[in-house]
Amino acid sequence: MNTAVAQNRNAKTLRILLSIIAGMIMLVAVTPRLYRAFCEATGFDGTTQRADKAPGAVAGQVKVQFDANVHPGLPWRFEPEQTGVSVAPGAQTKIFYRAQNLSARAIEGQAVYNVSPDTVGKYFKKIQCFCFNEQTLQPGQTVDMPVVFFVDPAIKTDPDTKDVHEITLSYTFYPVETVKASR
Repeated sequence: MNTAVAQNRNAKTLRILLSIIAGMIMLVAVTPRLYRAFCEATGFDGTTQRADKAPGAVAGQVKVQFDANVHPGLPWRFEPEQTGVSVAPGAQTKIFYRAQNLSARAIEGQAVYNVSPDTVGKYFKKIQCFCFNEQTLQPGQTVDMPVVFFVDPAIKTDPDTKDVHEITLSYTFYPVETVKASR
């Protein structure tokens, strides 16, 4: 009888351990999606927000700098058409980035983005952005890609951001295969 009790106890322990392992695997699988959803909802770590329209300009100016990068595995040239603009908080602004496929084949790319300092992510709102979708460029094709954004006027009333006068919007283009593999 002691053997049966020990086997039952071992089987129960094994089921508990397997349940814990399965739970940990499921948690690892969903954590990137949960983190991304959290960042998009809160602006955490410089993640910008989406919006339908700008509220309208208020007094003051914020300088927005533009940065562009390309993953070494993507044969594209990618750059902002201007290095920066000064905007009034709440004013809708449209700028362009230019991308060119330097290869002899069609290539899909996806841009990831961020703003710095990190604390302003929740106040940087995009209405339209090439980064919302994958981009396919044909061999040698050059395209101008718009970004329509505004800086939420609430940036001036938040104690953590009221003294921010310069924001950097940064994009990095990756080959779509690389982006899908990291998800």
